[in-house]
Amino acid sequence: MSADTLATVKPAVELEGITKRFPGVVANHDIRITVQPGTVHAIVGENGAGKSTLMKILYGMQKPDEGTIKVNGTEVSFRTPSDAIAVGIGMVHQHFMLADNFTVLENIVLGAEPKRLGTLDTAAARRRIVQLAETHGLRVDPDRLVEDLGVGDRQRVEILKVLYRGARILILDEPTAVLVPQEVEELFQNLRELKAEGLTVIFISHKLDEVLDIADAITVIRRGTTVASVNPSDVTARQLAELMVGSELPTPETRESTVTDTVTLKVSQLTMPGEGERLVLDDVSFEIRKGEILGIAGVEGNGQSELIEAIMGIRSAQGRIELAGQDITAWSTLKRRESGIGYIPEDRHRQGLLLEASLWENRVLGHQTRKPARSGIWVDRRASKADTERIVKDYDVRTPSVDTLALALSGGNQQKLIVGREMSGDPSFLIAAHPTRGVDVGAQAAIWDHLRDARAAGLAVLLISADLDELIGLSDTIQVIYRGRLVAALDPSDITPERLGGYMTGAIAGTEET
Repeated sequence: MSADTLATVKPAVELEGITKRFPGVVANHDIRITVQPGTVHAIVGENGAGKSTLMKILYGMQKPDEGTIKVNGTEVSFRTPSDAIAVGIGMVHQHFMLADNFTVLENIVLGAEPKRLGTLDTAAARRRIVQLAETHGLRVDPDRLVEDLGVGDRQRVEILKVLYRGARILILDEPTAVLVPQEVEELFQNLRELKAEGLTVIFISHKLDEVLDIADAITVIRRGTTVASVNPSDVTARQLAELMVGSELPTPETRESTVTDTVTLKVSQLTMPGEGERLVLDDVSFEIRKGEILGIAGVEGNGQSELIEAIMGIRSAQGRIELAGQDITAWSTLKRRESGIGYIPEDRHRQGLLLEASLWENRVLGHQTRKPARSGIWVDRRASKADTERIVKDYDVRTPSVDTLALALSGGNQQKLIVGREMSGDPSFLIAAHPTRGVDVGAQAAIWDHLRDARAAGLAVLLISADLDELIGLSDTIQVIYRGRLVAALDPSDITPERLGGYMTGAIAGTEET
């Protein structure tokens, strides 16, 4: 878009002086952002910088205390997301909001069903969805169940859902967090086609290389306020990281071996039935030694979650699980925890935190039978609070107080609290499922350092991550899981993200490479 054209076209979105306060926290302060129509505008910032709060304000989920919002040159005031949708704003959340037992068509039209003679007009809905899919290059099968879709397909459904409601301005919150490289490229192609059709995309991400690849303009937010607006062609990822957090872009690179001969965890012939004749885990066997990080790579939905739950004792499975030579297959989850298994869950909201509880109470979760949480038969509040304050300091959890509710923290700060809690339990074996998902580059580097230090001290780690650079950089060995089976054992020093993505999607046949 030329300078002359920009001078005559009204911005798609203008945020002027946006300020939002919560008790003890100023989430946004005098934020100013101008988003031009028909562009991809990226917003980047460290955890707790205020990005999520800002997008909730723009989508009508929260009201600003000060400032104005203009959409296509007209000042607006939103009370609910319905008000934002009415002026053409749609939001695709980081955690997909789809009903697995509904079809693609049913998910897309849910809440906006076309009616004919008082009933759902399926034919009209199908025509509209097919038209949108063809126009914007978002291929989907309207009749497939969402539970049968991969992550990339689910994301396309989410985008179609907001387009179906007439959105011309799309907010995408961490849209590549769970995608393999091939799916990221497909998404970017979709975004370019949306842009070519005149739609505007606001792109929230921590992956700076991707931001530089797709964005037409970038706004950097730090500590709740706008600190820079830059042209992607004028900055590098390292410079952008420095603008965000005042430090260089970290690398997960770990090459010195600390692997010993002592087996900490042994999984033998683990099998778990699914629906019908399908197995969600199919004869899975592996060992992890002291000082070793074993990475599991796979597109979400290929058995990673079930593997974690089987090891934790949350779900039963056939086979055998041994911890330090002891058969723990029949043990309860609590006994496994007490015996030295740490657990960073893949979904911090559903599995890792009580959002309505304080930070110190969340520090106790899963550790309530041990010190510092336990004193006799009672919870030791003083010791629990003191240890939570240590975690807050050591892991840079940004909070006014350890009495603050977990829901008041940004996603990244919630994640740092969980990592600190699990690393503080002196585990001998740690399950780290997406340990840096949704955290900024500074926090990411700190978590990597903690994992490397614990590995060097003898911790055995099962690492599951959608960040392939992280997986390659931290792991001593990578196993690929595909349709419930371990199909390839790979050497991290001799694999690229693109090739690893090929194994994960089945494009490259599973073979042993180590």
